[in-house]
Amino acid sequence: MRAKTKKTGSSKGRSSTTVAAAVSNEPIELPDGMWERIAKKAYELWEQRGRQDGNDLRDWFDAEAIVMEEIHEARE
Repeated sequence: MRAKTKKTGSSKGRSSTTVAAAVSNEPIELPDGMWERIAKKAYELWEQRGRQDGNDLRDWFDAEAIVMEEIHEARE
């Protein structure tokens, strides 16, 4: 069974993917290439922010939100 995700009401538009996984104790299955796409976007964000250390989790969540939005818009 896959954990369902939905966007939270946060101002950053982050998804509740990690929360859903923690609650259900089931691994989340990402579509092929999704992890790589998020990682690439997180790296781009890190570069845009001046390669500052200490924001890796923020960059990952922001990248996740951006990629999920791109996918959502492509399906409309």
